[in-house]
Amino acid sequence: MEAVPTRDAARVDAAPPRGGETSRTLDRGLRLLHLVADAPAGLTVTEAAQRLGIGRAAVYRLVGALSGHGMLRRDGDGRLRLGVGVLHLARRAQPLLAEGALPALRRLAEQAGATAHLTVVEAGEGVALAVVEPSWTSFHVAYRTGARHPLELGAAGRAILAGRAGLAGPVSTAGELQAGAYGVAAPVLGVPGLEASVGVISLAPLAVDPVGRQVAAAAAAIATALS
Repeated sequence: MEAVPTRDAARVDAAPPRGGETSRTLDRGLRLLHLVADAPAGLTVTEAAQRLGIGRAAVYRLVGALSGHGMLRRDGDGRLRLGVGVLHLARRAQPLLAEGALPALRRLAEQAGATAHLTVVEAGEGVALAVVEPSWTSFHVAYRTGARHPLELGAAGRAILAGRAGLAGPVSTAGELQAGAYGVAAPVLGVPGLEASVGVISLAPLAVDPVGRQVAAAAAAIATALS
């Protein structure tokens, strides 16, 4: 005798799987955040819809959910921009970034005999996120964690700008942030969502070739640790 499915069983079989739709919505929301982050002038809803390949109504739904969590906002012209919630998450992540970078920074400071630092981009400026001083030198630069500077000045900022252009080699400067100080830095590449550099700063001129190799090796090690 052939079994006849009950009404409840038929309803369960006909129900569409919801996991795939949820994953697709999450993926679209994350892609929208990345698109807005990569657009300095912000995005219109129409532009976002075109780049995501979805309708404007779907974008409005994503914007509503993300705005509710402070991840997105709309400026006076209605363009989508990142919200303060993203900065909150970034600040929560900073201690983890610093912790992951410390072993390579300690090794670099001892090798170069100079103060080593990890610098990240925050609000368009370079910010010293982690600093390690060498243990064996008589004199070295005291570099404060949290110090900010324009990206156009100093080896750390210039290395980040070089990384944006796809250049991985070390950058050296003299006296740009502080008279009598010398710096060598290299960008940290290959970590999604992170713009950063690793460098050293000294009161005496640095041998660019060997120190540059040490800095580049530290940047690569930190990229591996954070990936």
